[in-house]
Amino acid sequence: MTTLSLPTPHLLRQLFPGFAVSVLVAATAQFLSEHYGAPAMLLALLLGLALNFLAEDGTRTAPGVGFTARTVLRLGVALLGARISVEMLAGLGAGAIALVVGAVVATIGFGLLAGRACGRGWCFGLLTGGAVAICGASAAMAIAAVLPRHDKSERDLVFTVLSVTVLSTVAMVIYPMLAQLLAFDARTSGVFLGGTIHDVAQVVGAGFSISDEAGETATLVKLIRVAMLAPVVLCISVAIRARGLAQGGARPPLLPGFVLGFLVLAALNSLGLIPQALAGAAADLSRWALLIAIAAVGIKTSLKRML
Repeated sequence: MTTLSLPTPHLLRQLFPGFAVSVLVAATAQFLSEHYGAPAMLLALLLGLALNFLAEDGTRTAPGVGFTARTVLRLGVALLGARISVEMLAGLGAGAIALVVGAVVATIGFGLLAGRACGRGWCFGLLTGGAVAICGASAAMAIAAVLPRHDKSERDLVFTVLSVTVLSTVAMVIYPMLAQLLAFDARTSGVFLGGTIHDVAQVVGAGFSISDEAGETATLVKLIRVAMLAPVVLCISVAIRARGLAQGGARPPLLPGFVLGFLVLAALNSLGLIPQALAGAAADLSRWALLIAIAAVGIKTSLKRML
């Protein structure tokens, strides 16, 4: 079992420049998102790609950018657990939960099949299928953290984040109109939107654009998909260990530290031990950590190589 790798005090000075650049890119992306309506994750990624020269070997920012892309990412995923509770899941009903779980499994399975059919390999199939099935960019980064590393890992992650973010934005606009065209009632619309759109904020926006009931249902369904993140990552880690699929035969940890943190926070929230204000703060911190991490991933990635 591994834990979040925190820097020792003597490394802080070395890591700070790269971390500070990633924070600045994330803050800029958030500002542009609030004023122009584009997804913050997408903007952070694109801005980061434009600053790839800051991750070149020998630059002062390279160590901090690498640290941010790994460790801050894991922190953000772990904090997502504070949004999950057993009571929330039970409130939606067994039928809807079974539907969402089945859809997640089927989508990941389709990703594996499509990856093989396109000659892209099982890693790429898991990465893209899991991102679409669970929660877009957040899931992509969490799954990438446990997949075997190879020379195209960063490229595959950037491509996946870019694709699912764009597709989710399109879905946020089109799917509410489609639900009304098909004459779905409020609950059915909520299940449809929450089960298909990737980003939580976009699910909330799409759902409440129909009605309050559709928005509340869509948010619950979406959070069930988020709750699937920990078991999916755990299953992937177990499968890699069991089949010796890791690069060089290395065995990844059975339970990555950030998944353990996710589960612990979800359990504490289910027991009512996390005050609502603290859970909200954890959710905000998670969003910012993931935004900063995706900015760092963008900085690390060469647009020329990705194209």
